[in-house]
Amino acid sequence: MKEAGKRMFAAFGLEIRKRRAGEAGPSVGRASMTGALRQLAKLGFQPKTVIDVGVGYVTAELYEAAPDAQLLLIEPLAEFEPFLRKICDKYRAQYVLAAAGEAAGTATLNVHPDRYGSSLLKEVEGALVDGVPREVPVVTIDGVCAEKGLAGPYLIKVDVQGAELRVLAGAQRTLAETEAVILEVTLFGMMIGGPQLYDVVCKMKEWGFVAYDVFGLHYRPLDDALCQVDMLFVQERGKFRQTHVYATPEQRGARFSSAEAQGVRALKD
Repeated sequence: MKEAGKRMFAAFGLEIRKRRAGEAGPSVGRASMTGALRQLAKLGFQPKTVIDVGVGYVTAELYEAAPDAQLLLIEPLAEFEPFLRKICDKYRAQYVLAAAGEAAGTATLNVHPDRYGSSLLKEVEGALVDGVPREVPVVTIDGVCAEKGLAGPYLIKVDVQGAELRVLAGAQRTLAETEAVILEVTLFGMMIGGPQLYDVVCKMKEWGFVAYDVFGLHYRPLDDALCQVDMLFVQERGKFRQTHVYATPEQRGARFSSAEAQGVRALKD
């Protein structure tokens, strides 16, 4: 019966495993953007400004995690402007219809049929999947924040199909007042010239940020290999890294007691 249940769940891509002794079960939605930001909020994080680069239709979980913050939306595709306006009607937000980059100017955006896959970079699969080139204006996060008088502490989310580090290169002043950054990170070189996980982690470390949480796992259709994740980075010397202790003495004691109780039950089974 147990094996039949496992096979049924496996058909839906789910796995059943026994929790390790003393292991606390995750709260609902913990392995998600909502869960990650809720955990930061529990530790006292209250950003004054939330910056969403690569908005698409909406990133509601990002906005709802900081209901009192000012929102800055940066999105290059005119097709998404009606949705940007709708966000501004619902939240305390303003938007810039442009790409974000290292320096202000213009750039060629490769616009994909699904819009979401559009990128300043081209794909290793070749021209058939690159989309249609379109010239778009480019702004920097530093420039827009200064122009609009937006204040930190900041929370930044960037999802721009491989150009995430270019965006942050134009946000160096803003990063100095940023507590958390959410980036889409790839494990494969799908975009020509785009960074992979190692490159992103190293560059963020250079800028004073370290990996703190992972969610939004995405598997490629080709072979079901994990190809993209969303990573939350925090200031290496910031409030969320003040201790490297694993647990309190009380929590350790509870784990040991639970492990001992589980061992006793296992002997009886």
